Amino acid sequence: MADAAPHLVHGMGEALETPSWPVITAAEAHRMLARFPDAGWLVGLRWHSPRPFSAATLVQAGRGEFLLKRHHVRLRTPEALAEEHRFTAHLRAAGMSVPDVMATSDGAGAVTEGEWTYELHRRSPGVDLYRDHASWTPFLSLAHAHAAGAALARMHRAARDFEAPARAPRPLVASFTILPARDPLSAAEAYVAARPALAAFLGDRWWREELDGLFGALGGGLSARLADQPPLWTHNDWHPSNLLWSPDGEVRTVFDFGLADRGCALHDLATAIERTAIAWLQLGGGADDAIGDARAACALLAGYRSVLPLSAGEIETVARLLPLVHVEFALSEVDYFAGILAEPDHAALAWDGYLVGHARWFLSEPGRRFLRQLADAAAA
Repeated sequence: MADAAPHLVHGMGEALETPSWPVITAAEAHRMLARFPDAGWLVGLRWHSPRPFSAATLVQAGRGEFLLKRHHVRLRTPEALAEEHRFTAHLRAAGMSVPDVMATSDGAGAVTEGEWTYELHRRSPGVDLYRDHASWTPFLSLAHAHAAGAALARMHRAARDFEAPARAPRPLVASFTILPARDPLSAAEAYVAARPALAAFLGDRWWREELDGLFGALGGGLSARLADQPPLWTHNDWHPSNLLWSPDGEVRTVFDFGLADRGCALHDLATAIERTAIAWLQLGGGADDAIGDARAACALLAGYRSVLPLSAGEIETVARLLPLVHVEFALSEVDYFAGILAEPDHAALAWDGYLVGHARWFLSEPGRRFLRQLADAAAA
């Protein structure tokens, strides 16, 4: 019998790559299910996720289907996952459909074994229409964009009385410390200094000058606008493949809260547009003038406004925020590749292509046109 095809995951571009983290095996799943008594015995593994930052598999067990997710302990400890789980438990209590986290025999939401941390979720309702699509993949339709915007507003409404503090500094978390600071460059310097691998990678680069240039060209007046925003725990990774869908095209379940943190609603809304309305994986491929879809961005905004009001000034803030909204998570990605994976080439791509390249696109004529079209939405 021929060997099974190797499991591949989404990479930094459009091509699939060999995963950084080994695939979860049946023996491994069997051991883990024994720690979560409400799941039952292992029947089989149905699917392996193509997401790159952890390993996950859909498990058929005696009491249903479950998603078993494994993180390296340097990325997520049980304490780190508990921050996410408390947030999703709050959203669930407020009526949102989010992952149902299974408990171990001693009531914990995660376990460690060697260098790994594991969590188990009951399979959530909805169709995983985008499960093989990479981040920054556009919506399949404007109707999906509208539905996603409405779901984001419902989540923000449900999160309003969640009072947890911001997360401790962790890899691959979309924190919110640089752009709202009075001096964003000083805040960026503090962010870098707190992460030795990131600081070492940037040590021989003119990174302060690059960031200062981007803040000067794209961030004028932004910190003052953000400083007055009500704090809110947010998702921070709102793209179609983190949503499960109903047959009529509505969002049924929201999942993958790994980047969630205390920020503000407008930052999350700008992140949603950045993730879904600009085909970043095609940047530099010869059609840079066509990668932005302002119609999708406006549909997402319209969906949001169908649930929660947005003033013209708030939409203007979203448009002003959009060119830089990715900066803090991009730094976190550089830290991840430079430190945990020791992959300097990927770290360089995250800095040059993701952080710097995406921001500079908004200084091009297509990028400026995209922002003007968003500004027009504020007047509609």
